[in-house]
Amino acid sequence: MLTVNERSYRPPRQPTVVVCIDGSEPDYFAQAVAAGRMPWLKRTLAEGTGLVADCVVPSFTNPNNLSIVTGAPPSVHGICGNYLYDTASNAEVMMNDPKWLRAPTLLAALAEAGHKVAVVTAKDKLRRLLGHGMKGICFSSEKANEATVAENGISEVLKLVGMPVPDVYSAELSEFVFAAGVQLMRTHRPHVMYLSTTDYIQHKHAPGTPGANDFYAMMDRYLGQLDDMGCVVALTADHGMNAKVGMDGQPDVIYLQDWFDARIGAGKARVILPITDPYVVHHGALGSFATVYLPPVSAVAQLVEELARLRGMEAVLTREEAARRFELPADRIGDLVCVSERFTVIGTSHSRHDLSGLDAPLRSHGGISEQRVPLVVNRKLTGIDPNRRWRNFDTFDLVLNHVE
Repeated sequence: MLTVNERSYRPPRQPTVVVCIDGSEPDYFAQAVAAGRMPWLKRTLAEGTGLVADCVVPSFTNPNNLSIVTGAPPSVHGICGNYLYDTASNAEVMMNDPKWLRAPTLLAALAEAGHKVAVVTAKDKLRRLLGHGMKGICFSSEKANEATVAENGISEVLKLVGMPVPDVYSAELSEFVFAAGVQLMRTHRPHVMYLSTTDYIQHKHAPGTPGANDFYAMMDRYLGQLDDMGCVVALTADHGMNAKVGMDGQPDVIYLQDWFDARIGAGKARVILPITDPYVVHHGALGSFATVYLPPVSAVAQLVEELARLRGMEAVLTREEAARRFELPADRIGDLVCVSERFTVIGTSHSRHDLSGLDAPLRSHGGISEQRVPLVVNRKLTGIDPNRRWRNFDTFDLVLNHVE
């Protein structure tokens, strides 16, 4: 047994592949299966295990991918967003540096124990976090042409995969992940492989639309190939996705920095949007979760009460309340946490968000409303309670400890 972050895991007994499908709410599966576009998944749901789980809130990419590979919430591993305000340096920074990690990953522990481990992620922002301390193969689609044995454990990735480097804003960025996974399984036969996609398609295409169904059909073909090679395959997601627009089709936004500037004075509060990353064209850095750093004020309770009354606001919590409810590191989330409702997003100031790149009605994530995600395994599981609250970070426990 291998113990990581107070969870014990059996060593893999057959090649095991865990896939994080970025932005995949369960309805994407349901609609694609109903349309006859995912025959492998339809068979898997009948013969294997299909659960619905909760992801971590904030329902963003970095916190959830790191929760999946550590088997623990952000209160343990420390990654509470894609972006944060570092109070020590008085700077707003990306959380893509391993220095922010507070816990080891299961991937690194498996590699240290002598197992062959491979990681392929769509965007390079995740690669260093997922591969931290790991001996093995770890590269991104985005920078596959730059992979070296010294840095990534592999070279000549484009030759292996047979695809050019995809555009970062494309479905092909995720397809490259699957194509690479299949080729790695054929040529290197890793004991454990972790594949993580991008949510470009989910930001632009709702479940059941032609663009979404085409994407899921592509994915189904590659997953079937992994299954045919004898792999245990598990699917989950880092978060769901919802339309964030009013009835007029325009983004429904609470501009929180503008609200605080008008309420307590310009620039006195600092609003942080943890969805922020280098790739904001498809969501304009608008999500349903924000943290707020306040100046010394005596009327915090009144501010909370007024914020909670704003149309479209679902929850306003103090630092302590948010850390407890969402299992977050209290020292990294600000004095207040604000979560908007299903159809609403939170921005900073109206003037700071460029929405000119949106060529479809805004779809985004970050809130409680994007917490439900699929958790599917192509095997029957033993010794589990199907009615308990499952989390996406239970995935490795299920595939290593409970597969028949």
